Amino acid sequence: MRRREFINLLGGAAAAGAWPLALRAQQSALPVVALVNSGSGEGLKSRAVAFRKGLSETGFVEGKDVTIEYHWLEGRTDQLPAVMADLVKRKVSVIATPGSVVAALAAKAATTTIPIAFAVPEDPVQLGLVANLGRPGGNATGINTFSQEVTGKRLLLLHDLVPKATRFALLVNPSNSSSMQSTVRELRNGAGAMGVQIQKILNASTISEIDQAFDVLARERVDALFVASDAFFNSRGVQFATLTARERIPAAYSDREIVADGGLMSYGADLADMSRQVGVYAGSILKGAKPAELPVLQSVKFKFAINLQTARSLGIDVRPTVLTIADEVIE
Repeated sequence: MRRREFINLLGGAAAAGAWPLALRAQQSALPVVALVNSGSGEGLKSRAVAFRKGLSETGFVEGKDVTIEYHWLEGRTDQLPAVMADLVKRKVSVIATPGSVVAALAAKAATTTIPIAFAVPEDPVQLGLVANLGRPGGNATGINTFSQEVTGKRLLLLHDLVPKATRFALLVNPSNSSSMQSTVRELRNGAGAMGVQIQKILNASTISEIDQAFDVLARERVDALFVASDAFFNSRGVQFATLTARERIPAAYSDREIVADGGLMSYGADLADMSRQVGVYAGSILKGAKPAELPVLQSVKFKFAINLQTARSLGIDVRPTVLTIADEVIE
């Protein structure tokens, strides 16, 4: 082999070895946004897509300008302290918790310095996430989706769909304690005003416990089911659609994605847009905005969705007056 060819060969080998190192260095230099949610990634794909869209609107593309770490807990909220401790130890750039109260509270408890972009269904001031809606004043800001405030409206719409229903069951997630308490309170108030009864309150915080709750419903005489707004529940759309079809029980949800999976109806904030807005705030923080000065946004998009095919399979004749007020009708 000629000397020049040998030198060129060595140079090429060195460059080939250096390229992966340079690439790794570039990737490690990217800011890291940790998306933490108590649901499952498979059930909340649209949330991740919307979150990335929001980031891209501020100029951050995953893998190019920012690294996104996805932490889908699939109901295992007991892992939150360890997850947050690791994120704080590694000093990630932003912790994003779209749609998960327990994740937002865990993040707030874990750090007063790393920025947090949240979306919660309750008043973030009462939750202790911010001091003020207009000027949060700390390291957290985000969106209030008002899911708890519209609990009564969701119950009323379910009753409009099944007007003969008088005995309702409520499914709540005990690991999401603040939302559980407010849902029970608001639902009882709404039921009292309507003259109907909350006959059974069921708890579930895992996949198997959701199955067990429906085993109880199979033995109980209830006319309809109200599923509380919860990130883990929202990620179990196919499971809920399957179980409600099996037990032939009408059910209401907060997330239209469950209706797309075969659930009967939903009413609540546009949760895909919520995730997009959290992504926008995360990107704004990466560009230098301070959470203390970013006002908490309030959802203004609310959707009433009905799955007509599911209604027919349950023997429900949806009245025209109900159809006219629906924002989305899935055939």
